Amino acid sequence: MQPEIRAPTQDELRAAMAAANSAFGEGLEDTEFERRSESIPLDRVLAAFDGGRPVGLAAAREFELTIPGAVVPAAGVTWVGVPATHRRRGILSALMRRQLDDLHERGEVLAPLWASEAAIYGRFGYGLASFNLSIEADRHSFALRDDPGPSGSCRFLEPDEATAVCPEVYERMRTGRAGMLSRSERLWTGRLHADPPEWRDGGGPKFVVLLELGGRPVAYARYRVHDKWERSLPAGEVRVYEAIATSPEATRELWRFLFGIDLVTTVRADFFDAASPLLLMVQDVRRLRPSLNDGLWLRLVDVGKALRLRSFAAAGSVVLDVSDPFCPWNEGRFRAGEDAGPTGAAPELRLSVADLASAYLGAFDLEHLASAGRVEELVPGALAHAAALFRTALPPFCPEEF
Repeated sequence: MQPEIRAPTQDELRAAMAAANSAFGEGLEDTEFERRSESIPLDRVLAAFDGGRPVGLAAAREFELTIPGAVVPAAGVTWVGVPATHRRRGILSALMRRQLDDLHERGEVLAPLWASEAAIYGRFGYGLASFNLSIEADRHSFALRDDPGPSGSCRFLEPDEATAVCPEVYERMRTGRAGMLSRSERLWTGRLHADPPEWRDGGGPKFVVLLELGGRPVAYARYRVHDKWERSLPAGEVRVYEAIATSPEATRELWRFLFGIDLVTTVRADFFDAASPLLLMVQDVRRLRPSLNDGLWLRLVDVGKALRLRSFAAAGSVVLDVSDPFCPWNEGRFRAGEDAGPTGAAPELRLSVADLASAYLGAFDLEHLASAGRVEELVPGALAHAAALFRTALPPFCPEEF
């Protein structure tokens, strides 16, 4: 039997969330249920039911996403899970089908997500839209190239002050960097600066440090120290959850502070900007031990509207022939650049909606996609022109999962 896909009632929500969590081998504590159930309205949650029992979940948060030249509403897909008892029955496909139909009916244009497994979402028209770097560096080997010496000052913030100060710093970076997300006051207080013991994973309390240059807040970091000793020598780790800096100087001084924390040997950050100037500021980038992984994935729910929202880096336009078998309303020809939107003009490039999503925020150059066989040039010169249109100064960066 096909599963029933619908919004759960309030009484059904906990069981639906527990079913999704079981897909990751996790239970559902009271505090997590309360925190997460308050963050998304019920009408943005979809559950799959088998004989009246929830056997899958998918939801979509509301926030703003920065794209080249604009900040626009987006539907952040999250809470996606199907328990092991109901895998390989088409339940995930049914949830994705209904969710994209609903988003399209609402008039929502973009649907980003973080993928638990990278191979899943390409089937539904999602494309890899940003990369994420992680570092796990030896603190004692950190050294800056042509170091001008320290500047500015750092101080710790209590949760109330952090919630008042950090958003302003974050906003200065967010509005100009594709891939970054808006944050509600509830998110700042309820997840980013909250610190219940069950979140500590054996570490100490969460610290928030603010960097000021000339008396102005320019950077902050949230981190935790995992204390460890071996043969009477410190062997602990600093786990950096977020490091936001608004200038190259602020980047240098914030990481100078983080690598200067005593009684640890390792500094680890799982959300590190692949375009961070720190990679070119250190004497030996290998010592950071950077590791590249996929970051944000993106679905263009409405290709025509998505192209109209975005700014382009060159004059003129190019006509794209877009294939989208999962969302047939997107099949057809669209002009990118001037007068963006659906068109009856002859196509110049052919590509899938997922590959268009990979170029949309600037993660991939269209010529690079073509070299991998992902874009077909139909008119000579169109590929170079399209690459110039979609080019961005920096690649996109999303510093958080959701």
